[in-house]
Amino acid sequence: MEEPGFRVLLMDAGGRETEVTRAIRTVTGLSLWNSKLLLHSTPVAVTEPDWLEAAQEAAGVLEAAGAHTAVLCDWCDRTITPETGPLDPTPCSGPWPPATCRASGPSQGGRTT
Repeated sequence: MEEPGFRVLLMDAGGRETEVTRAIRTVTGLSLWNSKLLLHSTPVAVTEPDWLEAAQEAAGVLEAAGAHTAVLCDWCDRTITPETGPLDPTPCSGPWPPATCRASGPSQGGRTT
């Protein structure tokens, strides 16, 4: 069974528009113009669905630049926050068994192919 994908949502620039625009370019590879357009479309998904670790890394790059972000599970649309223990206490509402959803907790196995 495949793991869910995780998208990074850009919530706002946090007052550092220039730095966040550069971070969007770093994460997405978009042009400066398209990065600015994306920034001004917040809240908006900045990345395509990817592994949890890759999404958290991209969110970290954006947050280091001053942005406010969220990582969203494609299976159940729950927001992932970096905590210990369950990341979201509500049960997974996706079509797969809740035990396989990485949004349910950080210790859910590695990647599957």
